Amino acid sequence: MASALALGFLVGFPIAASPGPISVLVLRRTLARGWRSGLISGLGVATGDAIYAALAAFGVAVVTNFLLSQRRWIGLLGGIALVVIGLRAISQNPHSDPPPQGGRELAGTYLSMVALTLSNPPTILSFIAVFAGLGLRVDAGWLPATALVAGVMLGSAIWWVLMTGLVSLARDRLTPRITRGIQIISGVTLAGFGIWISLQSL
Repeated sequence: MASALALGFLVGFPIAASPGPISVLVLRRTLARGWRSGLISGLGVATGDAIYAALAAFGVAVVTNFLLSQRRWIGLLGGIALVVIGLRAISQNPHSDPPPQGGRELAGTYLSMVALTLSNPPTILSFIAVFAGLGLRVDAGWLPATALVAGVMLGSAIWWVLMTGLVSLARDRLTPRITRGIQIISGVTLAGFGIWISLQSL
């Protein structure tokens, strides 16, 4: 159990730390809305990673095969969503602090990040390959598989706690002009990722 949890952590942490559109989006939300919004976004990513890790660890072939067969449409929707988010980031005014998010807004933030994380079904194949390399399989018992998934989520969550915490500390020291520049760059980056993902899905 302990070894499976540790191995899951060692898988989940670097996967979460890998640069990509999700990292850019969590960064932008932290800068635009503060640490709480960024952390909730990161926990949404960790949940999405854990869901895919669970499908791989428990060998849920029916769900896995369905998601992979529909990866083009899922990826296309995720790409379009990133384009929309990127364009909104470019057009928003960073000079006025947004009002604190309530429970409903934070729930929407969390669920949107879960959905965006799940918009890349081939991630399951990565988890399957890594788990097979670690020698952990479902027939070895459901407890090691559960510990492995918990480790993945823990590793991912800790990365997002650290990342959003550091970004939040830097946020208070940035001038509006720098914040606006970062927002434009992140918006363009997100839109670019979205266009690229959409074209790859066609």
